[in-house]
Amino acid sequence: MSSSQTQSGRGKLPLGQKVAFGTGNLVINLLPGSLGVFQFFLLTAFGIDPFLAGLLGGLPRLLDALTDPIMGYITDNTKSRFGRRRPYIFIGAILSGIMFAVLWQLNPDNSQMYNFWYFLTFSFIFIIANTIFATPYIGLGYEMTSDYNERTRLMAFAQTFGQVAWMIVPWFWVLIANPDLFETQAVGVRRLSIIVGGICMILGIIPALYCKEVNQENLTNRDDLTLENISKNFKSLIKNMGLIFKNIPFVRLCGATFLVFNGFQLVASFSYFIILFYMFNGDYGAAGTWPAWFSTVSALFTAFLIIPIITWMSNRWGKRNAFIIATLISIIGYALKWWGFSPGNPWLMFMPVPLMVFGIGGLFTLMMSMTADVCDLDEYKNGMPRKEGTFGAIYWWMVKLGQALALVLGGLVLKLVGFDSGAAVQTAETMTNLRLADIIIPATTAALAILVMWRYDLTEDKANLIKEELIERRGEL
Repeated sequence: MSSSQTQSGRGKLPLGQKVAFGTGNLVINLLPGSLGVFQFFLLTAFGIDPFLAGLLGGLPRLLDALTDPIMGYITDNTKSRFGRRRPYIFIGAILSGIMFAVLWQLNPDNSQMYNFWYFLTFSFIFIIANTIFATPYIGLGYEMTSDYNERTRLMAFAQTFGQVAWMIVPWFWVLIANPDLFETQAVGVRRLSIIVGGICMILGIIPALYCKEVNQENLTNRDDLTLENISKNFKSLIKNMGLIFKNIPFVRLCGATFLVFNGFQLVASFSYFIILFYMFNGDYGAAGTWPAWFSTVSALFTAFLIIPIITWMSNRWGKRNAFIIATLISIIGYALKWWGFSPGNPWLMFMPVPLMVFGIGGLFTLMMSMTADVCDLDEYKNGMPRKEGTFGAIYWWMVKLGQALALVLGGLVLKLVGFDSGAAVQTAETMTNLRLADIIIPATTAALAILVMWRYDLTEDKANLIKEELIERRGEL
């Protein structure tokens, strides 16, 4: 790795920098997406009890909640000639890829409890490895440019790369269950996990090798990370988190993200059930690859249509207004799903997609860009050190919390609407209730997110004034 002492990120970024950063975002999406698909096969391929499988999905999240802010604090205060982000990204990418592959080397011939403890142990190790990679990577994105609109363009570029993962992941179901490719599902999971881990390892180190950090000479007041200072460091971490939660614009970003993402994730699996049981009356053969195509086409629209439009809207009308407009459009898209999921014409399921995906497509593009603006506001109010890593850790902790709650609440909603997982055919009443929930829940949370963001006041003019003041304080040109 070359030295990161080059002053970068003051304005527009070269295409190569955006591509390098985008490869990291593909990893950020591919690992959890693959994990979500593979965990289904804990039940079918490895015979794990559903309750134990639920614990294997939930317990590592508790560790995640602790490691994210700690890693954010560490990367914010690291002093190294290679930078405060890139060494962790490099090491974390390698460890994440290896641990993901090792995690899935289960054998159905082993006892259930052996597989349980094996998977739980390596899940904890994988979570730590992924935190070492992901938290500094997110912080790096916040600091690569200080230009208000270039931040949105960078995040749009990265999100486009990230959507590639969601074009690929739905087909893992098809590949793993294909007897012509793998003799058993267990073999499919083991081999595919090695391929995914290797790809993520290679792509993950690219941001560490080619992305530039800001000049560390301008980063003052950082804490000394030593064993002797561990008590002092912990107190500093708690203080920093307190300052961050007093940052009202950032709290609004977290609240809106929690609502939009949680609403979307809560009903994410419902489309599969509606396609299978409503459109194809429980006939798995007739449903075929339609559910996979629904997810893939959604990602295609998001990457190549919605994200460019969102970027244009943000540059034209500001980030807050772009978020509100995009979220309103997504509500219309959710409503159109009532007519889109038609038993008589499967192709109609793609009709609401271009409008519906405005919500998620706009969410992370705009919110990550606005979080970078919020980091400037924090430095303006509280001084150094810069806290991009800690801001990123807390923001993504909110995302993960929403995802965890969605998994729990999604099952509860299925139970409340009367869904019977053991029935080959669902009742008409159940499917009507499920279709209504599939629309009402994400539309309601999206509307609440608009209310949360209505008074967000970190405009482009205000952000530029803050930037100029910070440049003057640091003595930068």
